Amino acid sequence: MTDAEENRWPVRKLAILFYPFSAAAVAINLFLLGLLWQNIGWPVVTPINAILWSVPLGIPATWWVAKWIRGLMDEADGV
Repeated sequence: MTDAEENRWPVRKLAILFYPFSAAAVAINLFLLGLLWQNIGWPVVTPINAILWSVPLGIPATWWVAKWIRGLMDEADGV
């Protein structure tokens, strides 16, 4: 086992690290999507609702981000 494989961050740890950033990105995108929905007559998504919805929706988004980052780290390490 090489040093790169021994010091590998698992996806779970990366997900825990990146959850606040991913959930914030989801909240911003939900709020902006709510502003667009307003043009077609749907109700406005308030910032509070966007934040509340981003808590559960941030979990799969964070998992995808963590897998993407893990792949980039593996590519950089040559694993």
